[in-house]
Amino acid sequence: MNTKSFPSPIPGRYFITEGGIETEIMYKWGFDLPEFAMFPLLEKRDSARAIRDMYRRYLDVVASRSHCALIGGFDYRASPDWGAKLGYSPAALAEANLRSIQFLRDVAAEYEDDIPQALFSGYVGPRGDAYGLNPNMTVQEAEDYHSVQLETLKRAEVDLAWAVTFNNPVEAIGVVRAAKRIGLPVAVSFTLDSSHRLSSGVPLSEAISIVDTATDSAPAFYSLNCSHPYEFEPALDGGDWTRRLRPIRPNAARMDKISLCKLGHLEEGDPKELGGLMADVSRRYPHMDIWGGCCGTGHVHLKEIVSHLPQLAAS
Repeated sequence: MNTKSFPSPIPGRYFITEGGIETEIMYKWGFDLPEFAMFPLLEKRDSARAIRDMYRRYLDVVASRSHCALIGGFDYRASPDWGAKLGYSPAALAEANLRSIQFLRDVAAEYEDDIPQALFSGYVGPRGDAYGLNPNMTVQEAEDYHSVQLETLKRAEVDLAWAVTFNNPVEAIGVVRAAKRIGLPVAVSFTLDSSHRLSSGVPLSEAISIVDTATDSAPAFYSLNCSHPYEFEPALDGGDWTRRLRPIRPNAARMDKISLCKLGHLEEGDPKELGGLMADVSRRYPHMDIWGGCCGTGHVHLKEIVSHLPQLAAS
């Protein structure tokens, strides 16, 4: 099966993703997310309007710097087990996936004269708890499970299937193999805890090597999300493996993830400080060309992060 490719880096071109949309919509705009799922909110007028405005603020930042956009958002929980918990039939869940991508296309269409290129990603979340180990899943089970959502994302003609907040290399291998078989470009995003490793105990460099070895280096790239610089910085040792990392999408706050989940309010940290920390990462790893945010971040954080990119590209 033919697989379209995700664009390779071009010096001076940056793709900007959205920030932590779930935490913003919950804690800043007051909408509940059963099972941490965003896609049901598109079915209600008031929440859909709030989401559209949130994306407009993000795309305003992208347009203000003439960067490109890599837009995703609602389908992190749109896989069979989570859909069943939310009361969705398989057909209704597939329709929710398709609706989510179309919503993004509709918002982006408003910026077609202001953003040089807009690409669309479908997010694939872990089958279980993102911070749990899910140790009993085999590669074949992961491939079979995630194939359901990936087939729908193929129908939606996304530019990238992005497996995000993974901590189990075995499950990641299953996702990559499924995407490769279906014919979708795929990326894998791991998350690190305060030990600077995946919560499964695997170092980031080793996790990338495990997945690459098992899939003939099929992922278009790897990334980090849902970790603050204090969690991921010690893992970036400057080795050759770091060339496989293209995006880092940091959390806003210097707080471990479990504590963040229990706060019950938005912890935005210091946007200016976060922008400076990410600028330092960009200076040391100039090949990184995809930037965005995760929990606690919004358009203010994105503005701080991207404000450094043009001068870095010119230097």
